[in-house]
Amino acid sequence: MNILRRLIILLAGLIGAAGVAAAAAGAHMNPDPNLTTAAYFLMLGAAGATAAAGLGAARGPGWSFADLGGAAIVLGALLFGGTLAARALWEVTIFPMAAPTGGTMLILGWLVIGLAAFERGNRAA
Repeated sequence: MNILRRLIILLAGLIGAAGVAAAAAGAHMNPDPNLTTAAYFLMLGAAGATAAAGLGAARGPGWSFADLGGAAIVLGALLFGGTLAARALWEVTIFPMAAPTGGTMLILGWLVIGLAAFERGNRAA
């Protein structure tokens, strides 16, 4: 597994855990609906990024659109979910337009993963 896929899996694990923590915080500490939304996007982003890394690994050692899409999903989920959670829990704004930027990255990441359907051949050694 290449370094990008390892990084995607590592970050997916971290954002998945953050999503569960955000769901727990939303249920027990702060009923802000933004926290629930953050939890959903963090957990779904973690699952999607993990699947993308697996798809890329199945393609072989070279790069794949799945790798690029997985990286965009990890970053987008972190930015979108992190922004909503920070706003709900600490009333902090990461930077102006952080949530829409993260959401746009998520959309683009899923579209790039879709491009993996058109990659030719199996590059496995």
